[in-house]
Amino acid sequence: MTTEADRTAPLLLGVRHHGPGSARAVRAALDAAKPSAVLIEGPPEADALIPLAAEEDMRPPVALLAHAVDEPGRSAFWPLAEFSPEWVAIRWALEQGVPARFIDLPATHTLAWEKENEKENENETAEEQSDQVRIDPLAVLADAAGYDDAERWWEDVVEHRGTGADPLAPFAVLAEAMTALREVYGSGGHDRDLVREAYMRLRIRAARKEFGDAVAVVCGAWHVPALTERTTVAADRARLKGLPKVKADMTWVPWTHRRLARASGYGAGIDSPGWYGHLFRAPDRPVERWLTKVAGLLRAEDRIVSSAHVIEAVRLAETLAAMRGRPLPGLGETTDAVRAVMCDGSDVPLALVHDRLVVGDVLGEVPPGAPAVPLQRDLDRIQRRLRLKPEALERELGLDLRKETDAARSRLLHRLRLLGVPWGEPVASRGSTGTFRETWRLRWEPELSVRIAEAGVWGTTVLAAATAKSEADAVSAPGLADVTALAERCLLAELRDALPTVMKVLADRAALDTDVGHLAQALPALVRSLRYGDVRGTDTGALAEVAAGLAERIFVGLPPACANLDADAAEEIRRHVDAVHGAVGLLGDAPAPGHGDLRARWQGVLKVLSVRDTVPGVIRGRAVRLLLDEGELAQEEAARLMGLVLSPGTPPGDAAAWIEGFVGGGSGGGMLLVHDERLLGLVDAWLTGVPADAFTDVLPLLRRTFSAYEPGVRRTLGELVRRGPGQQGGAAATGSGVPGFAAEPDLARADAVLPVVRLLLGLDSENGELTGVAR
Repeated sequence: MTTEADRTAPLLLGVRHHGPGSARAVRAALDAAKPSAVLIEGPPEADALIPLAAEEDMRPPVALLAHAVDEPGRSAFWPLAEFSPEWVAIRWALEQGVPARFIDLPATHTLAWEKENEKENENETAEEQSDQVRIDPLAVLADAAGYDDAERWWEDVVEHRGTGADPLAPFAVLAEAMTALREVYGSGGHDRDLVREAYMRLRIRAARKEFGDAVAVVCGAWHVPALTERTTVAADRARLKGLPKVKADMTWVPWTHRRLARASGYGAGIDSPGWYGHLFRAPDRPVERWLTKVAGLLRAEDRIVSSAHVIEAVRLAETLAAMRGRPLPGLGETTDAVRAVMCDGSDVPLALVHDRLVVGDVLGEVPPGAPAVPLQRDLDRIQRRLRLKPEALERELGLDLRKETDAARSRLLHRLRLLGVPWGEPVASRGSTGTFRETWRLRWEPELSVRIAEAGVWGTTVLAAATAKSEADAVSAPGLADVTALAERCLLAELRDALPTVMKVLADRAALDTDVGHLAQALPALVRSLRYGDVRGTDTGALAEVAAGLAERIFVGLPPACANLDADAAEEIRRHVDAVHGAVGLLGDAPAPGHGDLRARWQGVLKVLSVRDTVPGVIRGRAVRLLLDEGELAQEEAARLMGLVLSPGTPPGDAAAWIEGFVGGGSGGGMLLVHDERLLGLVDAWLTGVPADAFTDVLPLLRRTFSAYEPGVRRTLGELVRRGPGQQGGAAATGSGVPGFAAEPDLARADAVLPVVRLLLGLDSENGELTGVAR
């Protein structure tokens, strides 16, 4: 065994980042060698952060985050898991009271270098970039050993084998292999490594002067041959001369297993961090323990998995490993065994195992004492107060805005979205459409820490930063719709100090914008803002005035804007008409002073659109439909207008567009045809009379219209058309000629449902007031 007295050079421990076998070997080697200092591949600015790794609140996976002070979005991560050799080395040094230092190229150069490389890559051609071949050392070694999978080769030669009698032997063998590779491939296309290795050599020399020769170096195995290379100090310093620099800050941030595949810092691209973590933690019988864990997960998902399944899966995994010539079952063998024994050959439950266990949703934690920008500290304080803990696992959070805690959570999430920190995404609420309910889908990603650092330029608290950024966004917003959307988000976030600036910009933009399309896009967001303001108790008087003024301008400008449009422009205006109609319906409930009855004025605009020949058919049809739904147009008049449009004198394309506007667009037009046989008869008669040469032209419009109906509606329409007027088809034909329809309600059939209605409403059959169809 190599002892400390035998060593006159640093102990070089070449590892694979995030390799549990390497991590175990590093601990064994350090226990045996007992170095005077531990040098670790990583940015030296993080030396002051090493003591935090000993705190109880520090739980991996975590990452060192470096970002440029003047440009926080320019950042780099160095992730560490509990099975990372670098993390094991840090913890060993802290436990033994031995100094630990990072020796890689400083982040101040790395961040600046990344920026220069981006500019160079933009100027490079695709051919030049394809010439820059970079080798994967493990893939080359695996190929030389006859393996087609580098992960499987690494498992066989490292993960499934112990350290043996000499804990330093594995590192000597790996160093020999890497030396052979470097002799053939040089830097392997990683030209920056030459500069990094020069800096590492300088740091090792300095450490030996400070701590003596008995220092240990934990670094990627690829660098070991370069660190043993005999070079002069002058030559190494020459490589570092003229490197770009930026001012950088460094801290610890939480990380996740999912992000360990990120190709940055220590991101080795591992596909199974959960599996590697299990191998590192399992004291013995890793396969049996893993399959027991899989069985527990599947049982929790209500799948029938017994102890017999686990026993059989272990046997199958071991058999597969023996057949494939592997020392122990690896992830491939255990996965095949789980699929065959526990999942009945299905990949659906296997995908759950891969997501929850093979990868995992573990989120690390960092102690409160870790350096952070003031905005991050304020966010941490709010999260603790609201009991809203960041989690890597995606989950839904339902909020009742009538409760103070839920309202505060809503404000926080909306303010973070304004700051560009999308911790939560709003989704449709289940079971309620009221404005007092919100549902969010939450998932914390490590990159959000960078977003928070970027947002720190706007203020030191979430409220101040969101206010300042909203004011700046309002001034720089490109269009009116963008300002109205921002006003809505400010109300949701309750940014009272930002609203005056946003409303001023909104009023100025609305006064200058003459495009009816822009005005129509802006109005719905304003009206929604009024509703949100009501539930949150916000004063929206100024907003109501702007919305009413916007509606007035739409009323005046819409009819001229609808003249002589092509098909695409007409469809866009039709969507605007629908949006404005819904907005006016809400706005008309509380008209702004001085603007009269907005709903009545809008109905007048729809009447003009419904009869003007220069308006495209899709818009005229939609105007008729909206008037019919509002009760402003009798069914007889609607049928008359449809009859005029579907007369032989109207081109088939125009008639099809009118039908699309009237019964299309997902507006319940199918049910209208089901319950009004006159309209259905008109459509049926027109369709059967379309000339053959024009039928192919109108077919796409008709398919688009009727394909939007629910399957049940389409089936019912088909049955009604198949029966035809005056035919008997399983239901009594009525005087109208179409089964199921009559001029007056069938009172006897209507009264037959009253007992069921009483039961549903909880009314007493004798004393209940619900009697007769008139009720």
